[in-house]
Amino acid sequence: MSDDLLNPRAPHAWSGPLISTLVTVPAAVLALFFGGLSPMACDSCNGARADLFTDSWNVGWAVLCTGLVLALALLVASWALPWQQRHAATRVLLCMAAPGVVAVAVVAFMALVDWP
Repeated sequence: MSDDLLNPRAPHAWSGPLISTLVTVPAAVLALFFGGLSPMACDSCNGARADLFTDSWNVGWAVLCTGLVLALALLVASWALPWQQRHAATRVLLCMAAPGVVAVAVVAFMALVDWP
């Protein structure tokens, strides 16, 4: 039997990764932008308060960047899967997880930073 009969090609396998990319990439860019601007929240801080904010921001920034790299890896994996029917469920899971990881990373960043 032909491999095409055993593993038929999914006709619209590209649509999930495309939609996920169109949602995830702008969300990640906004997260990086606002995360990068957030140190200005403590411009008027000094002494121990500034040190506490800086230490918490460094941890939060590392978590945010790690989450965004993970979201990028999920996007790449959703595009890289073979476009066959048997990978449809995995592709949908990856496509839905990518923007979710961005959201979780942003929430974690906001929770970890000790805002003034």
